[in-house]
Amino acid sequence: MKNRLLVASFFLCCLSACKQKNNSAYSGWEVYGGTKEGIRYSSLTEVDTTNVHLLTPAWSYHTGDADTAHHSQIQCNPIVVNGILYGSTPTQKIFAADASTGEEKWVFNPVDSSQGSNSFFVMNNIRGLTYYKGENQGRILFTAGSFLHAVDAVTGKLIPAFGKNGKIDLHEGLDRDAADLFVTFTSPGIIYKDLVIIGSRVDEGPNAAPGHIRAFNAITGKLAWIFHTIPQPGEPGYETWDDPNAWKHIGGANCWSGFTLDEKTGMVFVPTGSASYDFYGGMRKGDNLYADCLLALDAATGKKIWHFQNIHHDVWDKDLPTPPALVTVTRNGKRIEAVAQPTKTGFVYLFERATGTPLFNVEEIPAPQGTDLAGEKLALTQPRPVAPPPFVRQTFSEADVNDLVSPAEQDSLKLKLASLNNGLFSPPSQKGTVIFPGYDGGAEWGGPAFDPATGYIYVNANEMPWILQMKELPKKTTVAENWGAAGQRLYTTACMGCHGTSRQGSGNNPSLINIEARYEPAAIDALLQQGRRMMPAFKHLSGEERGAIISFITGNKQDKGKAFSQEIKTDSFLDLPYNGTGYNKFLTKDGWPAIKPPWGTLNAIDLNTGTIAWKIPIGETKFLKEKGVLTGTENYGGPVVTAGGLIFIAATSDRKIRAFSKRTGKLLWQADLPASGFATPAVYEVKGKQYIVIACGGGKLNTLSGDTYLAFALNDTSR
Repeated sequence: MKNRLLVASFFLCCLSACKQKNNSAYSGWEVYGGTKEGIRYSSLTEVDTTNVHLLTPAWSYHTGDADTAHHSQIQCNPIVVNGILYGSTPTQKIFAADASTGEEKWVFNPVDSSQGSNSFFVMNNIRGLTYYKGENQGRILFTAGSFLHAVDAVTGKLIPAFGKNGKIDLHEGLDRDAADLFVTFTSPGIIYKDLVIIGSRVDEGPNAAPGHIRAFNAITGKLAWIFHTIPQPGEPGYETWDDPNAWKHIGGANCWSGFTLDEKTGMVFVPTGSASYDFYGGMRKGDNLYADCLLALDAATGKKIWHFQNIHHDVWDKDLPTPPALVTVTRNGKRIEAVAQPTKTGFVYLFERATGTPLFNVEEIPAPQGTDLAGEKLALTQPRPVAPPPFVRQTFSEADVNDLVSPAEQDSLKLKLASLNNGLFSPPSQKGTVIFPGYDGGAEWGGPAFDPATGYIYVNANEMPWILQMKELPKKTTVAENWGAAGQRLYTTACMGCHGTSRQGSGNNPSLINIEARYEPAAIDALLQQGRRMMPAFKHLSGEERGAIISFITGNKQDKGKAFSQEIKTDSFLDLPYNGTGYNKFLTKDGWPAIKPPWGTLNAIDLNTGTIAWKIPIGETKFLKEKGVLTGTENYGGPVVTAGGLIFIAATSDRKIRAFSKRTGKLLWQADLPASGFATPAVYEVKGKQYIVIACGGGKLNTLSGDTYLAFALNDTSR
């Protein structure tokens, strides 16, 4: 008996040592999302379920450049390397600070570095940074505007030997002329050996750059390989585009949300977006590979290993919003290395990592076909996994109408709902189509967290209905126009999809009414050429075309009768017959979602069994909470799970960060933030002390903009 106990004790010690060895990779936060596996997991245990309520602010760092007038944001998940925290600011600066005190080391301003360049510089959120160790010089690689920059991690200075004077113009090397097109990258690239692999954010209209995946040498900046997400003649997938010339003109199919990497096998996993234009596919008939795909590529060469397309011929903007999590699950007593991909539609797909074989069957279900948009050809079927079940509602029926409003308003909402196309894959239409879950999901860009101990994946989600309404565009004519007619035509084709039919604004896109009181014509012209944050540049428009748009949106009557001399040219790929009328939420009179709560949730999904372990609303609406209703709110930014039994998440519009039990979803701690934390926290350790830091940038959902990184820790008396 004694020998048995000794053997058992020895076995447990070995197992414990093995676990510690396996978990050593998860004690820091050197990569966007925690590690290259993208599981947002920390093995740190100093803060656990017994003492999390004792967390207090440890330090704060202020970037000093919040722009409250334009709802600036910080969406950055910072990284921590050798005790230094690296993050981004609302105006695309990056900084280094002591990760234990918040003391600033340096700040780099990429706008200064772009002076003298002929390429335009567009302001955009930086969601994360990439650290490349190198042999002699650690460097930060990140995209600001249209440039991939390399900055010395110690000094904060550009590294001149990288690319051209420290940066690469992302318009170049796309195997297509993209010089005047919108190209940037919100999320960070990922390092494989001496390569940095990057995607892009491109325009979502018809004049979009292709979203090809590229790898550059992290030391020299030279292009190493390219994978065509819109296949060219002779490449697999080319046959899924009905028009043989589509690859020359169609854009999108881009990886905008980032990557995960299996360093052991050298496989990089790439989620892609929809092809452009988002909501009408008459110019891009076919299934459109490799749009809306999870791609598994050889990280060294860019060669495709396998792919799975989650939406065929996407006309709903249902692109994959986050890199997948590389997980290990138990099936029939076997441990299987797998890939878990959350989606905007509320599905989680689970694949065997090496082959792409689904671990839960995927069915092709018939999809609705009726459309009133001439020239459109919808996919006959769409995929659906048999498990896990959807983590959000996927239908919006009359029974789901918001019952927190008066009976009369409920009747009005029901009538409106009945007048619209409705259902998960109901086609866009001129009468209007319910987009639910909304444009932002379901799952969104914050990404999931995975706990190796339980096999649970944690996904925060939105349940916000939107209404997509398509409008037939005026056909181009050879008849001479005046500036008034030209300005209205150009606004309808170039601007209406974001700013609405009457310039009223929609979604996160501002109203243009009375814009002349805020901007001089020259400033509007510069904005049209350069873009700003979510707005792409319109470099393809001539000076006269931009002038006509400016005249129209500013109500300049003096120019309206002036002759418009620009020759009107037609293009079968650019001149779409329809455009959306804006990003419009389906709301009550008081601005609440038209659907019953919950409007935001946190979900725990058991990947071993394919079941929902628990689901809770996340976020509070103050007015309704006072009435005893916990609604949840829209949320942006993801969760982090720890070996201490905790899930940390901010993400909500109510300016809170919270900690939940990872096993039950019980709220264990919450704290007020200076502005909403629309970002994913980072968890790390410096000198034996555990910290949780969150970027508090606000700005979304009409919240106050902020400039703070706020770190929490146990004080010395609590440790």
